Amino acid sequence: MSIGFLRQALNALQKRSPLAGRSPSHSRTSHRVNQWFKWLSPGLSIKRWLLISVGGVLLSILGLAIWVKLTPIFWMLELIRGFLGAIANILPNYISGPLVILGGLLLLLWGQTRTVGSITQVLRPGAEEELIDVLLAHRRLYRGPKIVVVGGGTGLSTLLRGLKTYSANITAIVTVADDGGSSGRLRQEFGVLPPGDIRNCLAALADEEKLLTELFQYRFRAGDGLTGHSFGNLFLTAMSDITGDLERAVAASSRVLAVRGQVLPATLSDVRLWAELADGRIIEGESSIPKAGGKIVKIGCLPANPPALPAAIKAIKEADYIIIGPGSLYTSLIPNLLVSEIADAIAASVAPRIYVCNVMTQPGETQDYTVADHIRAIDNACGGRRLFDAVLVHKKSPSAQSLIRYAQQNSHPVFLDREAVAQLGRRIVLANVLYEDETGFVRHNPQKLAKVLLKWYSGAHHGK
Repeated sequence: MSIGFLRQALNALQKRSPLAGRSPSHSRTSHRVNQWFKWLSPGLSIKRWLLISVGGVLLSILGLAIWVKLTPIFWMLELIRGFLGAIANILPNYISGPLVILGGLLLLLWGQTRTVGSITQVLRPGAEEELIDVLLAHRRLYRGPKIVVVGGGTGLSTLLRGLKTYSANITAIVTVADDGGSSGRLRQEFGVLPPGDIRNCLAALADEEKLLTELFQYRFRAGDGLTGHSFGNLFLTAMSDITGDLERAVAASSRVLAVRGQVLPATLSDVRLWAELADGRIIEGESSIPKAGGKIVKIGCLPANPPALPAAIKAIKEADYIIIGPGSLYTSLIPNLLVSEIADAIAASVAPRIYVCNVMTQPGETQDYTVADHIRAIDNACGGRRLFDAVLVHKKSPSAQSLIRYAQQNSHPVFLDREAVAQLGRRIVLANVLYEDETGFVRHNPQKLAKVLLKWYSGAHHGK
């Protein structure tokens, strides 16, 4: 009889019981029985070790019997046989036998549960979740698909926050072209790669996300040289100095911070962006491009062909699913694809690939852009190659309050030009994945976005 069938039978008996749902102690007992059966779930490797433990007990008893020449064991067995014979005179063997077996199993389960409880108190003091629930969640997450997400900025960290509830096999490939704010100052003063986007991704993937985000986002308001710096940026800068480079710093930080997945810089080269505008101007620096106020016709970086991080290429080649975006088109997404090895690896991948289009246009980067314009910009930056199969577009328009707020900044919803997108050979995935705060600020909802992306992946994966 399978464990699942036995559990269903017990649940059915509990539902039929006239006392079901009435007694708190009965409810606690039902919960405890369910928790016991969880230990027998497939994939946890518990049943085999439990059987080996029972076998070890039996062998030890047999060895003891041989050692003492069976004399005490013989009289003990005689005593047990007499006791069982007395029980058999009262109850038939087909009733007493199963009852004794059930009693033995209950004692074994009780002992194992108390043992696990004692271990849990040491390993996870004060934790609300039971150890079995943690193990089941761990098994589910680490059997999840290998997802590679390419991007940067707040859009990437928002997406990671939702994806980490579906899989622990996540690799975030992040741009290192940032040269503004705290990251830019650290880049100039210490010669380190900008840690800002990596900091946000580490916080988003951490188990203690809320606390770590508050800590990493904390900015010093006083102190000679500290003002304006975030703690997370200083932490990663110090780790880079200790470990030797940003890749090792991020790996060490991930272990310390219990990060679910990995965060990788696209390259370890000191990359600087440049953009050619429609009026002929050449603007250098990631932070300067949006401020120039022109239409971008071409974008590149110096050095022109930076080497990719080998671990990033390996992750793309092994990926089950590749997601590009969301994020600022020219200053967060495309900088990763200017690393030609990364673009080549994505183009060669047979995994389902999707682009998450922004909800609103961005002044100085994508003003008046449609969904097809976003797609063309990515294709052009990669030499005309198609790096993704589908594009996810938000279905519902933001509220009037948000539209007014954004219109004041010359930002508007990205228009979906269906025919143009179809001509570009991309499938359209429409979904309501918007989060809007009380001030009218628009973001992707992490949970809704991740749910839609995993649903599309399941369909694309099984459709192959």
